[in-house]
Amino acid sequence: MDTPDSTPAEAVRNEQTFPLALRRVAIDTYRENVAYLHRDCAIYRAEGFQALAKVEVQANGRRVLATLNVVDDPRIVRCNEIGLSLDAFAQLGVENGHPAKVAQAEPPTSIPALHRKIAGERLDRDDFRAIVRDIAEHRYSKIELTAFVVASNQGELDREEVYFLTEAMAAVGQRLDWHERPVVDKHCIGGIPGNRTSMLVVPIVAAHGMLCPKTSSRAITSPAGTADTMEVLANVELPMARLSEIVREHRGCLAWGGTAALSPADDVLISVERPLSIDSPGQMVASILSKKVAAGSTHLLLDIPVGPTAKVRSMPEAQRLRKLFEFVAGRMNLTIDVVITDGRQPVGNGIGPVLEARDVMRVLENDPRAPNDLRQKALRLAGRILEFDPDVRGGDGFGIARDILDSGRALAKMDAIIRAQGGKPFDHNAPQLARLSFEVMAEADGVVIGIDNHQLARIARVAGAPKVQGAGVDLLRKLGDTVARGELLYRVHADYPSDLEFARQAAMRSSGYAIGAADQLPHLFVEF
Repeated sequence: MDTPDSTPAEAVRNEQTFPLALRRVAIDTYRENVAYLHRDCAIYRAEGFQALAKVEVQANGRRVLATLNVVDDPRIVRCNEIGLSLDAFAQLGVENGHPAKVAQAEPPTSIPALHRKIAGERLDRDDFRAIVRDIAEHRYSKIELTAFVVASNQGELDREEVYFLTEAMAAVGQRLDWHERPVVDKHCIGGIPGNRTSMLVVPIVAAHGMLCPKTSSRAITSPAGTADTMEVLANVELPMARLSEIVREHRGCLAWGGTAALSPADDVLISVERPLSIDSPGQMVASILSKKVAAGSTHLLLDIPVGPTAKVRSMPEAQRLRKLFEFVAGRMNLTIDVVITDGRQPVGNGIGPVLEARDVMRVLENDPRAPNDLRQKALRLAGRILEFDPDVRGGDGFGIARDILDSGRALAKMDAIIRAQGGKPFDHNAPQLARLSFEVMAEADGVVIGIDNHQLARIARVAGAPKVQGAGVDLLRKLGDTVARGELLYRVHADYPSDLEFARQAAMRSSGYAIGAADQLPHLFVEF
C-alpha cells in the first residue's frame, strides 16, 4: 500500500525535526527584524505561512520575532536555511550555520486595544502596557505600528494617556539605578542644527561633582547627534558595565544610548515616526521622559527652542508643551526644569560632526574663535542644572558654571572622559574636514534677518553628514550681521563629487538666508 504524501502540518514537523541553518543576510532593515525563507522551503509551503507574516525564530536558547520575506534567489537564502537581517541575527548571538527553528508567531494580545485607539477611543493604563509590551517584543508589523502612531497623533492623547504611555515605555527594558540623588540630565527637543550644548554641560556639571550619565542618540534626520559628534573625539559604543565604571569614576559620560536597552519600544516607534515626520506632543513627551526615567535620572533640564523654523514655532505652543512635560514628569517622580530658548538659527558655527566637535573644543579651551552663542547657552543650561544641587543657591548657578569653564576644570573633565571612553586624535586648529567644498555668498547688501534651520540642516545632510564626519556646513554669518553683496555666508564641505553637487543644487534653490533691513529682524521672547 502506497504511503500518502505528507500534509503541510507534517512538513512543518519534519522541518522542525531537522532545523534550518541560520544565515546572516547583510541587509540593514533599520530596527525591524526581518526573516528570509526560500519559496521552495517546506516551512514556507506549509499552511499558515505567508509573506509579511510574523514568525518566531529560535536558536541558542534565544528567540526573535521577525517579519517574513519570501525570496526566490538561492544566493540570498537556500531551501534549508532561514535568513535574518543584521539586527535580528545579532540578537541571537550565534554564528552562520547555527541550527534554528521557525514557527508562526502568536498574534499580539493588544490588537483589540489598538483597534479601539484607531476608532478614537481613550485607552487606559493596562491598554498602553499591553501595546508597549507587544511593540518592544517586535510583535507588531510595520503596518500595525504605523496605525498606532497615526491614531495617537490624529486623536491626540490626553495628558493621562501620555502619562500611561510614558510609564509603560519606561517599564519595558532595562532600568538603571545609580543609588544616589540627584542624578541629572539635560535634553533638547531638537530641530536646531549645531546645538551641541550637552558636550559642554556634561563636563561642567561633572566637574562640580554632580552625577550626569549622558546617553544620547545618533542622528536620524539631522546632520549630527550628540553621539555622532562625540564619536569624533572618543568611542561612544561601550558596554553598559564599562559606561557605569566611567560614570562612577568621572561623574559623567557622553555615549550612545543604543547599547543600554533603555525604553526599547521608543526606538521601534521612532523607526515609524521619523519617516512619516510625525512628532506629536504626546509621543514626544513619552519618548523623552521614558528614556530619562529608565536611565535613572532624578532631575532633568529640558530645552525647548522656539523659532520660525524650529520644531516649536510660537510661545503659546511652547508653554502648552512645557505644561505637558511638567505634568507627566511630576507623575513619574522626575524633577524637571523646562527652559524656552532662542531657536531662530543654528547654535554655534559648525553643522556636522567634525565642525561641531571643533566648536565644542574651542569653547572648552576658551579659544577666542569659539562661538559665543554656544558658550553662553551652555553656561546658562549648566547653571540651571547646578541649581539642582541643594548647596547651590538659586541664581548662583551661572557664575559657578562660568568659573568651572574659565578655570579649565571643564576641559580637564572632558579630557578625562574622552580618555576613559577611548580617545581619538583631534586638533580643533586643524580639523579633518571633507576634501571638497564650495562657498555660498550673500545676494544683496543688508542685514541677516532670517536663517532657515531646516534648509541648512538639509544642505549639510546631502553633503554627507553625519556619515562623513568631516562633511557639513561652516557658518560665517549669524542673525543681525551686516553683509555686502558677494560676501561669504557659509562654506559647505563634502567628500564626494556627487554629494557636493547635491548640496550645491540645494543651496542654489534656497541658501537658507534672508537678507533685509535691520528693522525686519524678528525678536523673540525667551527665558535667557
